[in-house]
Amino acid sequence: MNYRFRVCTLDQPLLLSPSLQEWLPEGHLARFIADVTEQLDLSAMYAVYERRDGRGQAGYHPLMLLRLLLYGYCSGVVSSRAIERKTQEDVGFRYLSANQHPDHDTIAAFRQQHLEIVSGLFLQTLQLCQKAGLIKLGHVVLDGSKIQANASKHKAMSYGRMGEAERRLQAEVEELLRRATEADACEDEKYGKGKRGDELPEELSRRESRLAKIQAAKAELEAEAKAKAEQQQAEAEAKRAARREQEARTGKKPGGRDPVAPEPEKAVPEEKAQRNFTDPESRIMPDGAHKGSFVQAYNTQIVVDSQAQIIVAAEITQETNDKQQLAPMLAQVEQNLGAKPEAASADTGYWSEVQVNDERLKGIELYVATGKQKHSEADGERPSGTEAPGTSPREKMKQKLASAAGRDIYRMRKAIVEPVFGQIKEWRRFSRFSLRGESKVRAEWKLICLTHNLLKLFRSGWLFRTA
Repeated sequence: MNYRFRVCTLDQPLLLSPSLQEWLPEGHLARFIADVTEQLDLSAMYAVYERRDGRGQAGYHPLMLLRLLLYGYCSGVVSSRAIERKTQEDVGFRYLSANQHPDHDTIAAFRQQHLEIVSGLFLQTLQLCQKAGLIKLGHVVLDGSKIQANASKHKAMSYGRMGEAERRLQAEVEELLRRATEADACEDEKYGKGKRGDELPEELSRRESRLAKIQAAKAELEAEAKAKAEQQQAEAEAKRAARREQEARTGKKPGGRDPVAPEPEKAVPEEKAQRNFTDPESRIMPDGAHKGSFVQAYNTQIVVDSQAQIIVAAEITQETNDKQQLAPMLAQVEQNLGAKPEAASADTGYWSEVQVNDERLKGIELYVATGKQKHSEADGERPSGTEAPGTSPREKMKQKLASAAGRDIYRMRKAIVEPVFGQIKEWRRFSRFSLRGESKVRAEWKLICLTHNLLKLFRSGWLFRTA
């Protein structure tokens, strides 16, 4: 029996130059990234190059490098070395690089140089999603998640241990200096002036460097403790003034004692206050995925619109809890989109009477859990004793969440926001920041969130319907 097969000779020369357009099927994500970047305003990025004199070898086009970066973050490839390999091995990356192969140093330098500009594209991406009808601002949901910093928690040291290490290292440095002086004297006598001795100076340098890092970390913790004490003192003075005003107005002395606060000059950090030597701006935080464990991390925050799970606000914080994030995050939604959401829900970690009464939240229907939800509430049954409205903001919110409308809205919270973190952490494999320092981590988080929105826009098919 005769068989007929197509020729598959690996060294077969091409008669015509290959076309990049033949490499990918229509509707591929790489094609979408190429198209959508044409609609973004990149004037701030190009302005960086306009300030140069134009001499030297031609560089890689910033649009090509931006496309590689966006496609990489969309695909869960964030390492500059991995992106470099992908331009050789992956058709999508090779298509976007126009069959060029920038090295990882070039890709890393581009990301460092333009990180703030790239993260600023978050707003432009939001506008595209709004134009596509993917944002309604009817119901938005807040949530936070700890994402590991680019640092090990084992590189952190508590304030108490810093004091012990500082004293030990100081003693070791003094001993090494004494030994070095003795060694120098002996070697000068033996070898003459200007001749090198043993390796003590290198050992001394290592200890001095470690000592300097510890002293700098101690100083930062002490400055934070002083700033915190100053804030507490100002709050205490404001409360005392309010009590005096009330006493003058009513003629009666307010109950309880006057609030007191530590003196800033005497404030010292807590013994367990920590600072990481690799990324000093990251913090030790409880690991929500593993009860009882801790990670060196940043607390990432998002606000997600219920229409198509578009992230409409994104931020990172060094705080281990979410209590101070409700008003700032919802205010950011208005800044980004020019309008307030109609309703917003959040879990019990966001509950704060000060936050829910913030002026910036006027006009937004809030549904914020005040404590752990009971099974009777989860099942839709109104608990007994909640029919009468409460007087405190906490009781009022409990009544609101116990109502049929409140239950219906709050029940959707998990389904709206938690899949977004799941897609980022699991599907795109982003569970650790690549960069260090609060400002760079914030910009990288905006980059992660804007690429999430690009993926939502891509799957909606909007760009291809309007092409």
